[in-house]
Amino acid sequence: MDATSATPGPKKIILDCDPGHDDAVALLLAHGNPDIELLAVTTVVGNQTLAKVTKNALAVGTIAGITGVPFAAGCDRPLVRTIETAPDIHGESGMDGPAQPESTIELDPRHAVDLIIDTIMAHEPGTVTLVPTGGLTNIAMAARKEPRIVERVKEVVLMGGGYHVGNWSAVAEFNIMIDPEAAHIVFNEKWPVVMVGLDLTHQALATPEVVEQIEAVGTGPARFVRELMDFFAQTYKDAQGFDYPPVHDPCAVAYVIDPTVMTTRKVPVDIELQGKLTLGMTVADFRMPAPDDCHTSVAVDLDRTKFWNLVTDALVRIGEVDLGTAATTKTTAAPTSAAPGTTGVAAK
Repeated sequence: MDATSATPGPKKIILDCDPGHDDAVALLLAHGNPDIELLAVTTVVGNQTLAKVTKNALAVGTIAGITGVPFAAGCDRPLVRTIETAPDIHGESGMDGPAQPESTIELDPRHAVDLIIDTIMAHEPGTVTLVPTGGLTNIAMAARKEPRIVERVKEVVLMGGGYHVGNWSAVAEFNIMIDPEAAHIVFNEKWPVVMVGLDLTHQALATPEVVEQIEAVGTGPARFVRELMDFFAQTYKDAQGFDYPPVHDPCAVAYVIDPTVMTTRKVPVDIELQGKLTLGMTVADFRMPAPDDCHTSVAVDLDRTKFWNLVTDALVRIGEVDLGTAATTKTTAAPTSAAPGTTGVAAK
């Protein structure tokens, strides 16, 4: 089956994330859009430690009223390198700013890598899209543990990288640089990869007009997003000099919903693993037309109005969520960091 062929009905995705302010918006968009069937939510170390980002993911799931979707914790460290997090952007909790309820959602007992594999193998080939919005550790581990998923995945639409710009170094973006070996695995497998990188996401700015549009929805989830943006705006101003914060991760979900929300260009992309100054760079080779067998694309231009309308519409559809006793109910399962069985890549 052609992995890129269209399938009827909602688009099935696994959201692999590290919430994170913008990951939270990505999760709300995926849940609230009727053209997305959210099959699973998996977490990975990134913006903060695995325990913190998993707690955040469960909190967002509760705020959004998500039910019937498995949440699982994944890799608690990169494949080879030491852990790097981003408290200067996301705070000590990984999602500082708004108050968070204690989640009513219980974690799936499986490791995220196993949940990813099980979910892909349980669906028809070419029907499941992977949407990683954090480091690529879980996705790389899944591809190594069960190589058959590569030919079954419809495509990988990831937030990460940048073909002209970096943010964690002069040329490397955070999600790629924190685990470049995992990124190298993901980009070099033969599944279709769409890189929604900084060149695109720096166009998705939460301007005052955007925040006003979201606030006008008037629901608890919308107020939560506004409070996320208030904190995010200040940290991005302090850390990187942005007047308005770029909201990276929902751009990848938006592409799956409607590819016309952005333009893309097919180009070979690989990951730099050796350079002293260029470690983690997503090297896009624009010197000549992409070869026929090129399986990587990069996002170029964003339709800002269409993008923010998708986010706002998702919040409208989610509506008001009754949190009930969530403030005093604790999750019964703790995030796990156990290795997911025997794989071809050791996490150390």
